[in-house]
Amino acid sequence: MLLSGADIVIKTLLEQGCNVVFGYPGGQILNVYDSLYKYKDEIRHVLSAHEQGAAHAADGYARATGKVGVVLATSGPGATNLVTGIATAHLDSVPMVAITGNVATLQIGYDSFQEIDITGITLPITKHNYFVENVEELADTIREAFSLAMSGRPGPVLVDIPKDVQTAMCEYTPTPAVTMDEKLPARDKKIAAAAKCINESERPYIYFGGGLVSSGAAEELMELADKIDAPIGCSMMGLSGIPSDHPRFLGMQGMHGKYAASAAMNSADCIISLGTRFNDRVIGDRENFALKAKIVHIDIDASELSKTITAHHNLRGDIKKTLEKLIPELTEKTHPKWQKEIETLCKKGFEYEDKRGGMTPKNILEMLGGYIKPDMPVATDVGQHQMWAAQSLKFAENRKFISSGGLGTMGFGLGAAIGAHIGTGKQTVLITGDGSFGMSLNELVTAVENSIPLVILIMNNGVLGMVRQMQTMHFEKHYSGTVLGRPTDFVKVAQAFGAKGEKASTLDELKTAFDNAFSCGGTYVIDCAIDKDEFVLPVMSRSGRTEEIIVEREEYLK
Repeated sequence: MLLSGADIVIKTLLEQGCNVVFGYPGGQILNVYDSLYKYKDEIRHVLSAHEQGAAHAADGYARATGKVGVVLATSGPGATNLVTGIATAHLDSVPMVAITGNVATLQIGYDSFQEIDITGITLPITKHNYFVENVEELADTIREAFSLAMSGRPGPVLVDIPKDVQTAMCEYTPTPAVTMDEKLPARDKKIAAAAKCINESERPYIYFGGGLVSSGAAEELMELADKIDAPIGCSMMGLSGIPSDHPRFLGMQGMHGKYAASAAMNSADCIISLGTRFNDRVIGDRENFALKAKIVHIDIDASELSKTITAHHNLRGDIKKTLEKLIPELTEKTHPKWQKEIETLCKKGFEYEDKRGGMTPKNILEMLGGYIKPDMPVATDVGQHQMWAAQSLKFAENRKFISSGGLGTMGFGLGAAIGAHIGTGKQTVLITGDGSFGMSLNELVTAVENSIPLVILIMNNGVLGMVRQMQTMHFEKHYSGTVLGRPTDFVKVAQAFGAKGEKASTLDELKTAFDNAFSCGGTYVIDCAIDKDEFVLPVMSRSGRTEEIIVEREEYLK
């Protein structure tokens, strides 16, 4: 059939199984939006308040579903407003296709109105990007973008389409939806060597991240742990990858991880790493990291193997496929002495936990946890609230913790929560802070307009809490730029956007607020007051040594 380039864009998206896109229109993408109008009964468009919010929504949709998220924007500022969202998806390996319009090909290079080289700008933060010069290449380019976004290590792909390519006519022939490239295990020789190392271990530790979630290898991980009698820890990106109540699971480890998880990892003689990067928030000082351990690193991306920490065994391959071949090579063992040490570390970690009464972050989030159903996605922004949520909340199902890890994007949460709901159809929770929420509260209108059942908990301390905590600990309490002191009434803001809300300053008030929020069926904002001097603890010291993990704040508040 003969179609315009714009119609080909929409037909190809439908062909790929895409039934929802997020975006914001503008002059150089209007032809695509006109096609969206024609096909509005087949594909849903979610209009954001800002292109960055649309990118985060596509990201949240992808994280919650495992599908490719799609975002649309026009040229110039529309395209550049996607950059933070694309970078967020890139650093967390989230499959996304960003489609941007551009000026006509004959205008390229003449500084035309709203012309920008978005492919050049996004080159470092995409798996690949395309500038489509010919309408005959358009459908296949979009198909390739979908395949690339979901294959191997997932990530964002950008397709930039000039105005004249959108209006040009071309024969369109539908094809079946593309599939990801075949998943392959690591080489047998590598697996055999890794198995020998694990079999010789007396203190094994399994550490997993977002790569395990992408691979869908939770069952294999738990089988591995049982066979070699190993405790399990994860990076923040791994949270919800396995049930939080698994008896071997110690929780998140690293800079603000659970004491037992971090301490056990550093005491292990063999670390089996599954889909992680060993970034600085995990290892601290690399010269002092896990000095007694041999490291078996399994990852689908060869560039991550021994990039930060030199592994003794590097296995490039899909985690699920590799574990399926590795597990039969392992000897079933028990390590009673090691398990006794783990039990001691857990007891010690429990002693360090905050047991105060009142409106502490731990008490607030434990109360919230009682309202969260297993199928509810939980999104966060970035800051202290993010770490408290990672430490306190329990997850029973995969892909339920949605948070910006690698880039640490304040303002990510609201758009991501909207996308997560649209992808799953489930009531969704956003945990945010007054600083992060201030960066994206314009997306409240998107939530209200789309009738999103969204509970928003603002942990409001009037400061930029995480940065202020660092200033308290390391900068002699020089609170430069971190005391907000804003008179914003978030409840009135919510009401102005058409949402509901209330304030809570006691646990009784908070319980009432949660009762109202979770039963209202729409978007509900809870402005929850907390103390500005709350700390995220534990915190890894600058040395990165386990014995120097900081577990008390009193000495810093004198």
